[in-house]
Amino acid sequence: MPPINDDLTKYGSVFQTKIITSLLTDATFAVTIYDMMQPELMGTEAKQWLVKSIKDYYYEYKVTPTLAALKVKINEITTDLLKDAVVDELREVTKSIEALDLQFVKNETVTFCRNQMLKSAIIKSVDLLQLGQYEEIKRVVDNAMRAGTHRDIGLEYVKEFDKILEDVNRTCVPSGWEPIDEVMDGGLSGGELGVVVAPSGIGKSWFLQALGVNALKAGKNVVFYTLELNEAYVGMRFATIFSGVPVANIKDNKDEVRETINNDCKGELIIKYFPTRGATVQTIHTHLKTIELMGHEPDLILVDYADLLRDVGGAQDAAVRHQLGNIYEDLRGLSGEFQIPVWTASQSNRSSLEDEVIGAEKIAESYAKIMTADFVMSLSRKIEDKIANTGRVHVIKNRFGPDGMTYPLTMNTSVGKLDVYDSSSANGQNEQKKQDNGTEYTRKLLAQKYESFKPGEEKKEGDYKNFETN
Repeated sequence: MPPINDDLTKYGSVFQTKIITSLLTDATFAVTIYDMMQPELMGTEAKQWLVKSIKDYYYEYKVTPTLAALKVKINEITTDLLKDAVVDELREVTKSIEALDLQFVKNETVTFCRNQMLKSAIIKSVDLLQLGQYEEIKRVVDNAMRAGTHRDIGLEYVKEFDKILEDVNRTCVPSGWEPIDEVMDGGLSGGELGVVVAPSGIGKSWFLQALGVNALKAGKNVVFYTLELNEAYVGMRFATIFSGVPVANIKDNKDEVRETINNDCKGELIIKYFPTRGATVQTIHTHLKTIELMGHEPDLILVDYADLLRDVGGAQDAAVRHQLGNIYEDLRGLSGEFQIPVWTASQSNRSSLEDEVIGAEKIAESYAKIMTADFVMSLSRKIEDKIANTGRVHVIKNRFGPDGMTYPLTMNTSVGKLDVYDSSSANGQNEQKKQDNGTEYTRKLLAQKYESFKPGEEKKEGDYKNFETN
């Protein structure tokens, strides 16, 4: 068996220089590695001197030294040859500050040092084994296994109370609907998951796409994952919401639509299709990493919709409710890792189709969806609502404020118009009146439509217009 190289010389001189750069520029890395990083692991006397000086300075002042502090220490070196070598080395260290592979260097260094600690513990354990000191073996090995772990103990409440006040403000992406943003304290933030619940065919996808358009108009970058409709058709729907031109008429009005999008779309939209049940949250994670490497920086992630993802564990024999619970937990974890808010939709039970208001008890398959999400609202539209282009949004769960409120909604999917109103506003009262008189409103609309198409009579120019506006 070939001899094992027990120092960092196998990585080369440049790599060792970048370790020193990382010690000076990344306090978290420095704290993680200090106890494991022995100067003797470095290949030259100058590098060893710098590592020792950085460690000594940290242990005395609890911070990494500045370049000015190091220069003072360098002036104390009595050997001219070593002083010149350290100055040259420090010059190379500063050149590496902008290096693109510093994270790789840090990861490799931590791994190497951990392995060295474990190797030393195993060798020491041989002597302890002969002495029968089993408890000491356990202590030595445990210490080696803990080496290099993150040293952040958490928030020291009394000492760091001012920090709480600084960090309490959430950087939110608004929904674009004032009543919703008001109860959400501004919208959804990184690490948070929002869910829209509705029965099949009510308009979950339209609702998510409207959320996306509102964000794009506000200058946010959006990634829309579709698990049902193809990318082109989803793009047509976005065009409808931007322009008000029905999907079927977009090709005939493409110049007008393109101009509207160019004027109103202030952010960047990426639409990505994955087959139903063909993607997991890990698939989305990989795609997000890919687009980040290509220079894109999303502000909002929309998943249409989470119930159509596959559980990362892939356990086919697991109950559906457990799989869905895992998916929603993974989605919220994804939001936390990337610090990007995530909106998705979820299916409600078939029995909720004719419900005035859809509550938490109508969530299909898994209540874990509600438990995991930060904000949950339901979308209900009865047959009368579809005809009248009305509906209701009900706040089921809200970690940022009150819940249980119901708001009237205008929802005309033929032209992509979606608006949520405060019940006390003029528009809200008008929509509420339509809903309260749903049966009569439906009868009048059908009668008017019949008059417009009555055989033997020429349709008047205003017939369609009246039908749309009444």
